Amino acid sequence: MPATTPHQTLLDQLGWRYATKKFDPARKIPSDLWATLEKAAVLAPSSYGYEPWRFVVVTTPALREKLKPAAYNQAQVTDASHLIVFCRRESITPEDTEALLARTAKARGVSVESLSAFRGVLSGFVTGGKPPGGEWTVYTARQTYIALGFFLSAAAALGIDACPMEGFDPIQFDEILGLKGSGYLSTVMATAGYRAADDKYATHLKVRRSLEDVIVRR
Repeated sequence: MPATTPHQTLLDQLGWRYATKKFDPARKIPSDLWATLEKAAVLAPSSYGYEPWRFVVVTTPALREKLKPAAYNQAQVTDASHLIVFCRRESITPEDTEALLARTAKARGVSVESLSAFRGVLSGFVTGGKPPGGEWTVYTARQTYIALGFFLSAAAALGIDACPMEGFDPIQFDEILGLKGSGYLSTVMATAGYRAADDKYATHLKVRRSLEDVIVRR
């Protein structure tokens, strides 16, 4: 029997994953695997490299119990091993541009002054009017979903179950998580852990449109 190729392994893991509805509360993600998932989310790409997000990992059981009613009492919030709330920036500011330039200079071992052309591009983007989508919060929300996608894909590759969740009251989440006045807004969350043995959704066949229906070639 031929060895499984990396291509097939990737597709097998993506086919294995599903939006887990019922987690085993007794099973916890090992700390090293969770650290890898956090790093994967941080490695997500963003427009110009602004990274207009913050990821709030909620580990305190009492806090998760408090969040649960604000998430329509969905059991994943408290039963999953981990809960991560993906938050978007309310806007991108000139201060964010300076911080990005400083990070870039440090990472690449160059002076901030040598990045003057990049500064011009960034400054024009921030001060030049409305961003793609029309509003900053729309733009940064779209960016934040890229990070969510990275997180979910990494979880699947590592054999960790996850469930993306928009079903919550973001205003209540912001208040409970102390985000008011921080410049960040709760946008989407994901629970992660291991599926319960009796989660009926685990055995449902994945339903997707055909490749020919989705992929258009020109």
